[in-house]
Amino acid sequence: MRARDVMTPNPEVVTPDEPVSRAAQLMRDIDVGIVPVVDDRATMKPVGVITDRDIAVRHVADLHGEQCRVGDHMTRDRLDAVRPDTDVHEVLECMKRDQVRRVLVVDESNRLVGIIAQADIARKEGPEHPEHVEEVLERISEPGRPRR
Repeated sequence: MRARDVMTPNPEVVTPDEPVSRAAQLMRDIDVGIVPVVDDRATMKPVGVITDRDIAVRHVADLHGEQCRVGDHMTRDRLDAVRPDTDVHEVLECMKRDQVRRVLVVDESNRLVGIIAQADIARKEGPEHPEHVEEVLERISEPGRPRR
């Protein structure tokens, strides 16, 4: 099975200059916890992601206002991406290694073409290989250290 077989194609996106509220509205409307951030909608080159956690921890918890843009609160580092023809087992290894629940899918031009969530793999890979999904879930869910 390949990344293209489990990915959600053509995901909704935001750009760094859009308001954080736009990303939050998209998350609410399409029932997701992440929105890829692209440089612009013409090139669709990923520059980050914004998650519901980013919004809660970096925006709401610090009492930021409506003037904040996605670029102020998005995650830029640890931007994991695979190609559509990447084997699903490599995607799982990427998730385990970097402790991420979602991976972007980009084409040979680095254009965003999809996104894979842990749940996508669980639905498609889980029935035949539940041990793979269990191992990834266990590794991703290891607690981090508090930053206090």
